[in-house]
Amino acid sequence: MNLLGISCFYHDAAAALVRDGEILAAAQEERFTREKQDAGFPRNAINFCLRQAGIRVEDIDLLVFYDKPLLKFERLLDTYLSIAPTGIASYLKALPIWVGEKLWMRRVLRKGVSGYRGRILFAEHHESHGASAFFPSPFEEAAILTVDGVGEWTTASIGIGRGNRVEIVRELTFPHSLGLLYAAFTAYTGFRVNSGEYKVMGLAPYGEPKYVDLILKRLVDLREDGSLRLNLEYFSYLGALTMTNAKFHDLFGGPPRVPETKLTQKEMDLARSIQEVCELAMLRMARYTAKVTGMKNLVLAGGVALNCVANGKILRERIFDRIWIQPAAGDAGGAVGAALLGWHHVLDKPRMVDPSRDGMRGAYLGPEFSQEEIEFFLRSKGVSFRSCTREDMIAETATLLAQGRVVGWFQGRMEFGPRALGSRSILGDPRDLTMQARMNIKIKKREGFRPFAPSVLRERVSEYFEMDCESPYMLLVAPVKKDRCVSMTGEQQKLWGIEKLNVPRSDIPAVTHVDYSARVQTVRRADHPLYYDLLRRFEQETGCAVLVNTSFNVRGEPIVCTPEDAFRCFAATGIDYLVMGNCIVDKSQLLAETLESAAAEQKRFGLD
Repeated sequence: MNLLGISCFYHDAAAALVRDGEILAAAQEERFTREKQDAGFPRNAINFCLRQAGIRVEDIDLLVFYDKPLLKFERLLDTYLSIAPTGIASYLKALPIWVGEKLWMRRVLRKGVSGYRGRILFAEHHESHGASAFFPSPFEEAAILTVDGVGEWTTASIGIGRGNRVEIVRELTFPHSLGLLYAAFTAYTGFRVNSGEYKVMGLAPYGEPKYVDLILKRLVDLREDGSLRLNLEYFSYLGALTMTNAKFHDLFGGPPRVPETKLTQKEMDLARSIQEVCELAMLRMARYTAKVTGMKNLVLAGGVALNCVANGKILRERIFDRIWIQPAAGDAGGAVGAALLGWHHVLDKPRMVDPSRDGMRGAYLGPEFSQEEIEFFLRSKGVSFRSCTREDMIAETATLLAQGRVVGWFQGRMEFGPRALGSRSILGDPRDLTMQARMNIKIKKREGFRPFAPSVLRERVSEYFEMDCESPYMLLVAPVKKDRCVSMTGEQQKLWGIEKLNVPRSDIPAVTHVDYSARVQTVRRADHPLYYDLLRRFEQETGCAVLVNTSFNVRGEPIVCTPEDAFRCFAATGIDYLVMGNCIVDKSQLLAETLESAAAEQKRFGLD
């Protein structure tokens, strides 16, 4: 049986196709439209899922939407009535969208999935998150913790996964939300809500936690069980189009930072402070979850579960024996959870568990392109390339990386979720002192303070980082091994803020953050044999089993999906080589040919 899960209309729209309990395909709509975090109806993602599964719309047996729009509208209406007439502008902006579209979601889904005549079901938002975390996990049973901004009413939930059932046993409800608290500081420090939270997390180690006490005293009552109540006098998200108000701004000494203006020590200290509050809340939630459920394993989902620093602390506190995090923990993953709820809850089908491997297939669930398709594209664009055997391609790529070259790496099926995991990646040598600055400024075109993640051979992870477990989805932060770290000199210890950026911290400086931590991706051959073999070959050449791995995109754009997307990004940035399939494109040769072509054109028109 074929089940289609859909999430859309809030942010990060996606579709997922489950056949007989197995996830066959999943993708975010943004990868096809090239609109970052596209929230629109995921027509392209749905069409991809159908193609990948080799079916037509008529072959879909059940369609499940990831939340309940009527319940969400109830929250919107109830919130407005509780604060009226405040918030009328926000309400009037939202109302036409709801009346024209979201309230009639069944009709929208019928129209969007044209030709579908079967049942349409609606799951609750946090139930979808919980299902996305538990059902693909490698655990027979587990505690479930989901934390985000808000679903219908729920902002965090505790559940139990056992067999083919997910049961929610505790909930925290709107307007009290850890995700919204973090989002408020994201907006106040000048970053975009729902995408800038990564930046706040990355900025935090440059600051000092000077505002933690103030946050806990004035903004949030954080209880021992991890539940919380926000002091709504300081927030405006109930009835305005902004997160914070004048009282919040006065508390922290001025208006929000204007986006793209210079970061100051204040923003760094705010980032560090809210990150520490978030970690404290998540640790308390995790401890209470263990107490309530009595479970030995934990699964996580929801947007806050992408906070890999907090995840790493939960792991190191040993509250649970093992943890597993849904790689598409945000709303996109809700599409997977919705489809799996249909299979297990509605159809009451049993769950098959493989303790050695989760059900997400390494998150490699998106489109892939054959060698023939890649070569056809390059020839159609008149691009010179070398085509070689798989072994020669791996050997040459490893050599280029060892020489300090930056490589755009386009292989196999595209990743599902916000992380590039070795299929749509930009790769570099982590030993290179200049690599972080080069990749941030000249290639990614983003803020220089942002750290890069290491990919490491699974069997070597404990030689580089203070962890000895799998982290296939880059969702755990761990300290770099002490014997690899470089102590700061007395003068360096006096540095503040961004001044710390260029101080080498270890023998893999390009992936070591200023607090001696790293966001780790472990790589197993069973998950991605090509990427694993590249890491092995790089280790043979250099003695280093680690590569810098960042997503194949530039700031403000989604991760590349097609060969055309990859080539466009390669041509417009400082990436030195593009490796697509077994094809290798040399940027210097590309530039030489461009100059030669331009010279020929000038000569033809008598302009030389």
